[in-house]
Amino acid sequence: MHSILVLYYSRHGSTRQLARQIARGIEQVDGCEAVLRTVPDINEQGLQTQPPVDGDPWVNHHDLQTCCGLALGSPVRFGNMAAPLKHFIDSTSAQWLSGALIGKPASLFTSSSSMHGGQETTLQSMMLPLLHHGMLIVGIPYSEPQLHTTEHGGTPYGASHLNNGNGLHQDEMLLAQALGKRLAQTAKKLAD
Repeated sequence: MHSILVLYYSRHGSTRQLARQIARGIEQVDGCEAVLRTVPDINEQGLQTQPPVDGDPWVNHHDLQTCCGLALGSPVRFGNMAAPLKHFIDSTSAQWLSGALIGKPASLFTSSSSMHGGQETTLQSMMLPLLHHGMLIVGIPYSEPQLHTTEHGGTPYGASHLNNGNGLHQDEMLLAQALGKRLAQTAKKLAD
């Protein structure tokens, strides 16, 4: 079984919804499974120490080392990834030194509350450390019809969601699933 890590941070649930859609796309590929993980929150007192009672478990470095591919997601924070996810990424020096992620495919996803809130720069900010790790970036090609017509989220850089309080739009769900499926297909081909 090819495990694809879907790693995200979500404060209000929108990024988690995208993660679930990406996982659905991953699991459409025979022999692939989605492993959903999140990161601890950071507040005024520091890093959260108690894992969530409900929701996905916290990621660990072993999850990175054993995955065949990675989908990385964060809400937009001033055009950048959120601090809790960045904190975890900054702790992956051992994986960088060992080359644990070299040659593995990765994709990105994000959510914002405004149309021009920085979705594409957030996706690009998450891309940079993955390139340093030697990962292969998988985006959404324009062969996906919703990419031509979406009035909400979705970019060639990765899946995205424009949170207007109504949940994921149909085109956003389809693009997130397509990205998950493409990531899993790529990971499977590379692993085989």
